Amino acid sequence: MSGNSIGKNFRLMSFGESHGVAVGGVIDGCPAGIDLSVEYIQQELNRRKPGQSDVSTPRKEEDEVEILSGIFEGKSTGMPIGFMVRNKNQESKDYNHLKDLYRPSHADYTWDKKYGIRDYRGGGRSSAREHIARVVAGAIAKQVIKEYGICITAYTSQVGAVILPCSPQEVDLNQVESNIVRCPDAEVAEKMIALIREVRDQGDSVGGVINCIIQNVPIGLGEPVFDRFQARLAQAMMSINASKGFEYGSGFTAASMRGSEHNDSFVCEGGEIKTTTNHSGGVQGGITNGEEIYFRVAFKPVATISKLQHTVNRSGEAIELKAHGRHDPCVVPRAVPVVEAMAAIVVLDMLLEAKK
Repeated sequence: MSGNSIGKNFRLMSFGESHGVAVGGVIDGCPAGIDLSVEYIQQELNRRKPGQSDVSTPRKEEDEVEILSGIFEGKSTGMPIGFMVRNKNQESKDYNHLKDLYRPSHADYTWDKKYGIRDYRGGGRSSAREHIARVVAGAIAKQVIKEYGICITAYTSQVGAVILPCSPQEVDLNQVESNIVRCPDAEVAEKMIALIREVRDQGDSVGGVINCIIQNVPIGLGEPVFDRFQARLAQAMMSINASKGFEYGSGFTAASMRGSEHNDSFVCEGGEIKTTTNHSGGVQGGITNGEEIYFRVAFKPVATISKLQHTVNRSGEAIELKAHGRHDPCVVPRAVPVVEAMAAIVVLDMLLEAKK
């Protein structure tokens, strides 16, 4: 089966390569009659597009979305929504020297062995430019789940060794878009920016962590045992380029706790049953419990760096590589809207599943 689609009820199939004609997708299963703003979709793409600051890739792309079908007079028709974003600023010549090389920690070697052919121009389909389709689908999903009062907000909580000290409950989500790294703390953001600029000037890269909070999700989403809510969420997040780890609720911290510390006790307030804490991250037994859902995604440093590295070519000969091209010194700031988009796709998909 192809791995180019996600979802059971709200489904996205994406297409395109980094240096091809366009990147796009087809969305099937969007309910009919939903007000869908193309302007909002474009706003979300603008949050992800390259060249938006000096801590991202200098590649200049407007990333203008073209809706091909499925939206008429501002509303979804219930038919497949086709869309594409044309690539206009490719510099494929930057990658000619990589035609017969395997770049360290890239998809070059594995894709070549699996398919017997690879698009070496910017990584082809393995490029994070494929995320455009996810952001468009996520922007549509966000507009649908808004009808349920559901809100999804992600933010940068770590870049390298610079860590936002606030818990998710303490963060001012209104400040996420106030700086170029999307960290909701101005002082910490400046330290993150300084670190990214430092590694960029050294020809290196740095990783980080994105936190995400999903508010107002109803009780009951999730289909145990293999389609637990957190399992579907984890699959979506780990499909994002450069993602290396996923945790929800107390995550790996739970491994060092005792049950008496970790258990979320129940209380009844005003006739509503709630938990006193939220170590579960809004999910218990694979099913949402009505509390805020929060999770974290770790991202590795970008693999393409301009420092001298050792690798081999397709003949197995040793090669010294100093990569060229236009790349992010840290993927995290531009990955924030991608995390939100994938979360929205999962939430809507499981909402529609629960309604069947």
